[in-house]
Amino acid sequence: MSKSFAFRIYIVALVLRLIPVLLARGLGIGLDDMFQYDMLARSLAQGHGFRWYAQADLNQFASFLTFDLSGLKDYDPALGIPTSFRAPLYPAFLAIVYFFSGTGFSRFFAARLAQAILLGAPLAPLTYWVAKRLFPDSFNDEEGGKRRERTARLSAWVVAAYPMLLVYPLGLGTENPFFVLLLAGFYFLLSIIEKPSAFAYLLSGLFLGLTALTRSVILPFAVAAFLLLLYWHGKRALLAVLSFTIIVTPWIVRNSLLHHKLTGIETSMGYNLYLGYHPQGNGSFVFGPSLDLLTVLDDAERDRIGTQKAVEFIKARPERFIPLAVNRLGFFFGLEKRVLMYFYSNNIIGFVPLPLLLTVSAILLVPFVVIAISAALGLSLLRWKPEHILLGALFVCYILPHVFILSEDRFHLALVPYIAILAAQFWANGLGALSAPWRESAYGRVMVVFAIVAALFLVTNWGFELTRDWDKIAQLLGPNGNRTYFPY
Repeated sequence: MSKSFAFRIYIVALVLRLIPVLLARGLGIGLDDMFQYDMLARSLAQGHGFRWYAQADLNQFASFLTFDLSGLKDYDPALGIPTSFRAPLYPAFLAIVYFFSGTGFSRFFAARLAQAILLGAPLAPLTYWVAKRLFPDSFNDEEGGKRRERTARLSAWVVAAYPMLLVYPLGLGTENPFFVLLLAGFYFLLSIIEKPSAFAYLLSGLFLGLTALTRSVILPFAVAAFLLLLYWHGKRALLAVLSFTIIVTPWIVRNSLLHHKLTGIETSMGYNLYLGYHPQGNGSFVFGPSLDLLTVLDDAERDRIGTQKAVEFIKARPERFIPLAVNRLGFFFGLEKRVLMYFYSNNIIGFVPLPLLLTVSAILLVPFVVIAISAALGLSLLRWKPEHILLGALFVCYILPHVFILSEDRFHLALVPYIAILAAQFWANGLGALSAPWRESAYGRVMVVFAIVAALFLVTNWGFELTRDWDKIAQLLGPNGNRTYFPY
């Protein structure tokens, strides 16, 4: 029965994602990140290796960027330059798609189709399976078992129909594989807790390794998860560490040989720190300063300059450190409006009448408000047991790097499946999710207070955000809102 539902929810999730993909069949790409992933994928598909910025690609940026080629000894105008700035797995995925589809304009549709089928739709059944293992003994009687199944199914439905996740396959971005690989890795970690096996250890390390090769920001969680496994299960957990190491080591070796020094999975840290602490910034992505280091094509040099400048920014104004961290936490849990504001203000989707624009905005923004508040209150259901400790480690280890480096609202999308599970669990329990723990113990009362504070933080944060951005919102809602041309 579980397998039957998992298949059905996959089909529903796939159909919903295919709708925007088919409607956007003639859509190109429009963000710097997408151009970079596309360059890398084309180079790989054509057998040139992990290279970017060949002369033909440089010419596309010539009108607003002048690249510094002076320090590059091995620059080949036809092939470009080997890079370590981006993690390799997503460009490799695109390269496989391009190998079969060709590198003409149709490659974008092929990539979006592959992302919907292989990366987007699987999130729904995976959420269903994770939900069942995250709260395995929440209900012990027969009726409780039925409620547990409904909770798991409800969380899967949320993810299947979540508006921003429906349109994400349209973008050429690492989030597409990152979401599903992280969820798969978390599922196998839960499998170890439920029933340890060599198979589960190896697969948890494998998927966490693949996740790190997609976005290395997950490394703190991988380390925390392995330490927890070692504490709970002893030396057997080294199987997970081994499989993880086997996956990530070859790329680290490749990058280290490229730069003649020990180098990690990607060399974007300096760039992100530069943006995160720039005097003109607010802790999030800022368009102007984002161009400053792009002209430096030597990845190691860009990383060094960015890190050095960030340290200088912090030393010059240390009083900004805490406010910027608070800002980034707010941005992380912000309303999912940045992408909509960018695409609409730059006339990419044309003029939209006000009633329809408000409707679309509500469809995109309200779901996160509902599930985030519900999940915050659902935190009161967490107990001091391995599954919930692992979930807490994921939230803390994933959020903190963004709080201290760089943050945007899109970064919280990786946590939407887990937020949906907590929300569904709260809906299944109703107000009992707050009253029962309060009566049970001092720990329960602490969790209830924490849950209420988390919900109040979210509401306050959104109110501040709308007040801060009201001038831009008012312009977007005006008669020329599609031509206000706000930068991303």
